[in-house]
Amino acid sequence: MAGPQRIVSLWPSATDILCALGLEHCLVGLSHVCDTPPGMPELPRVTLPLPQALPAAPLLPDALASLSMYPLDLARLQALQPDLIVTQDQTAVSGVSGAALLEATRRSLGAPVDVVSLQPALLQDIWDDIYRVGVATGTKPQAMTLLETLFARVNTIVAESIRLPALPRVAILTDVDPLRLAGDWFADLVQLAGGVSLVQPAGAPSVVMPWETLQDSAPDVVVCSPWGASLQQAQAALLRLRALPRWEALPAVQQARVYAVEGQALLHRSGPRVVESLELLAGLMHPDLFGEFLASTAPFYCQITP
Repeated sequence: MAGPQRIVSLWPSATDILCALGLEHCLVGLSHVCDTPPGMPELPRVTLPLPQALPAAPLLPDALASLSMYPLDLARLQALQPDLIVTQDQTAVSGVSGAALLEATRRSLGAPVDVVSLQPALLQDIWDDIYRVGVATGTKPQAMTLLETLFARVNTIVAESIRLPALPRVAILTDVDPLRLAGDWFADLVQLAGGVSLVQPAGAPSVVMPWETLQDSAPDVVVCSPWGASLQQAQAALLRLRALPRWEALPAVQQARVYAVEGQALLHRSGPRVVESLELLAGLMHPDLFGEFLASTAPFYCQITP
């Protein structure tokens, strides 16, 4: 059976997965936050930033709104006539069922269309999402090959990190105002890279943390990576922490192990790039073992000196 011929991606990680499966030639539209695949002309954008909200679709508006966390340009989406939409799951937040979302999408587009919603919370969920996209697009063999390649890279790190006698305490911040501790798959990455996670338990959402709590946890490594931020924005956010009481007393600051990471390129990408994020964290936490990864990820991070 032939796979879909006209695909719209509503999430950067979905675009990453589709391109890794060799389906960039099937893409006809992207969200406004998606990167344009290398070597391709600019594609139509079917979502808008939140301040530019459009009126909801006339049929099942609540369900259709769950298709994306951003407002949809429904007229443009209708014009593209996709036969598959890949997005990030919003139904758990909105309380809309997957069946209602699919019905609303098909009614609004006036044509047959399938919807695959990525559901990443744990690292295992990311592997599952890659597999599900492969099944939905008729590229299951490519998905299996991709997963085998990613697993091999993960195992290269685990083979070394599992033998480490001393593990650094690592805090990953996804915001500084208010101070927010990372959740979801970040705990999995820290553990695999050879660290003790000060992030939320694996699979839990990010949470606001009082500054005093971060002080008491005494992290050996601090990584600041706001979602969607450029490296310059992540660096500026981290520099604001210098004004907090006893910032200089943190072990991470004293040991010059404080880093800004570009959130729009790494860490927050729940697709194949999650392994590149793991490699970067392993390099930051254990440069003596994994220093080669710091060279390959150099454009995406910087060290903040005391």
